[in-house]
Amino acid sequence: MNRNTKFRLPAEWEPQWGVLLTWPHEATDWSPYLQDIINTMADMARAIVQYEKVMIVAFNEHLVPQDLLDHERVSVVSFPTNDTWARDHGPITLLPVESEGRTEETEKPSLPRWLDFKFNGWGEKFVADYDNLVPMKLRAFSDFLFSVDLEDHEDFVLEGGSIECDGQGTLLTTSQCLMAPHRNQPLTRQQIEEQLKQRLRANRVLWIDHGNLVGDDTDGHVDTIVRMAPGNTLVYQGCDNPADEQYADFLELEAQLQSLRTMEGKPYRLLRLPMPDAVYEEQGEEKGQRLPATYANFLVINGAVLVPVYNQPEKDRQAIDVIQQAFPNREMIPIDSRTIIRQHGAVHCLTMQIPE
Repeated sequence: MNRNTKFRLPAEWEPQWGVLLTWPHEATDWSPYLQDIINTMADMARAIVQYEKVMIVAFNEHLVPQDLLDHERVSVVSFPTNDTWARDHGPITLLPVESEGRTEETEKPSLPRWLDFKFNGWGEKFVADYDNLVPMKLRAFSDFLFSVDLEDHEDFVLEGGSIECDGQGTLLTTSQCLMAPHRNQPLTRQQIEEQLKQRLRANRVLWIDHGNLVGDDTDGHVDTIVRMAPGNTLVYQGCDNPADEQYADFLELEAQLQSLRTMEGKPYRLLRLPMPDAVYEEQGEEKGQRLPATYANFLVINGAVLVPVYNQPEKDRQAIDVIQQAFPNREMIPIDSRTIIRQHGAVHCLTMQIPE
């Protein structure tokens, strides 16, 4: 290992090798509508392989459609999993920044580094013993595809959906998630910030204190409310309806974002997403719990963005137009997320990019 190598956390819009998906199976919470979520995830995979590779972790490989199994850009590995949320149990990748003093004669280039944090089912809400092993097991399979080092952080709980970064040393996270019970107590907010900076090689952490989506069981992942984009841009979930129970909280979110400053001390460029009309669990003729529908949970890949939509044509189009402003040179690919939201997630939650 090159001792002179520094590492950085890349932004999502930087070049990617591919995207990790963890496939649903009969023993997951998707069981009542398993084929529906398989169809949705297959649509996502087919969109992604137009631009880059896909690695699928499939406990039951026969549930992956044959056209994906046969695709030259798709790799499938098989081992047990609890669920499908690759964003939170997948590896977080650091890229090497080689020392200026390195020479090819004396030192070999360093490999990308996968950080293996502890995943405990969003604060011990759900069983996650298999999912917590995904980065380690993937590392054993990775050599025939690419080479990485694995860095053990099992002493610290962190989910990929709880952080955003700009690739330049700024992290964005939420206090409601990282300070939630059964994560990293008894660490204080300042101590957690220092841990994030050290482990993720960041220069600073910006904390968001508002924007709680009703029905969110992650305790407020930042990737459901605020996303970083090129050019010091923040794409964020707004709320326009004063009658919405979330309205006041999202106004405070907007005010807080307006107060944030870039590394250069300038305001961020803010792009506001519409709030989807309320989506509820299906419980016969009665409305069940409100689900945390959001447009902010999009996935950026090479040349495109996968955008969650909810069969709400006007708002879906507005959301796509806003995200297009943030990524003007990428194709916008809508992904019907009405099945995904039934398990309280969306497109970004189901994926983890693997940078080049």
